[in-house]
This record gives sequence, structure tokens and C-alpha cells, in this order.
Amino acid sequence: MTREYELVYIFDSTLEEAPINERLERFHELLKCPESSEPISGINHWGRRTLAYDIDGKDVGYYVVVQFETRPDLLGELERALKLDEAVLRYLVVLNEGLKPVTAAVSEEAEPATAESTDGDAVKSESTTDGEAVQSESTTDGEAAQVAPTEPAASEEEKE
Repeated sequence: MTREYELVYIFDSTLEEAPINERLERFHELLKCPESSEPISGINHWGRRTLAYDIDGKDVGYYVVVQFETRPDLLGELERALKLDEAVLRYLVVLNEGLKPVTAAVSEEAEPATAESTDGDAVKSESTTDGEAVQSESTTDGEAAQVAPTEPAASEEEKE
């Protein structure tokens, strides 16, 4: 039984794109199985990016993200080959269990982030506006309905 995976490679940034593609082809040959003729469903070259921290004295890496489908027992040989290749600084294989990621082109300033549940339930959030706590409810259609303003909690001095 085949499963869907996602693999992120970080290659040494001194490599050109041609040697990186040769290595990718060699690694992807290890993923082929009789159940799927072409295991690779997507390759995304992110290019050279600054690393969050130095890896082997390098501060820049070449990122490649690959989506593929293969049998779980073939991953061991792939990981062995990745560990032996000195041009691979880091890699990460994850099981792709959910929907394909959707990119949103909404800026954070234009529309505040709201949490929505994936099962269709409404999500409640509280925000403060000019000292008043306002409770709002977000539904799956993306509209926020204001429920009721709540009074701020009385301080210790006001109680006495």
C-alpha cells in the first residue's frame, strides 16, 4: 500500500542546479515501486535561502520540496542515501495526511487573522477595543458576527 509523503531537502548552496537535479533523480529512483509508475507528484525548487542557523559552517542552503507517493518500506533506503550524500545538509520526510496547502494572499493588516475550525463549527474569539472586551463569533462562511460587548472586570480599587 502506498502513502503520500512530502520531503524537504536542503542542499549545499555551492552546488549548481544541474548537479542538484542529478542527485534528485538518483534519490527519486529509490522511491519507485510497481504500484505507482511515477512516484513524484510535485517538485518545487525554492532556491537559495539563508539558514536559521549555521549547518556545517554554512549559512545558506538550496531548498527543494518534493511531494511523492511510495511504500513506507522504501523510505529506509532513501534516508540511508540522503545521509551518505555530503551535499545534503538536512532533509525532512513527513507523511502527507491532509488536504493540499492553499496559499492565501491576504495581508495581516487588511484582515485580522481569525481561527476557523475545519469541522464546520463556529469559533469564538475575544478582542479588546478601547478598553471594552468585545466577543465575536466567526462562522465557516468567514463573516464575524458581534455577539455582545462585555464589561471589563472591576479592579480591586473599584470594589472597595
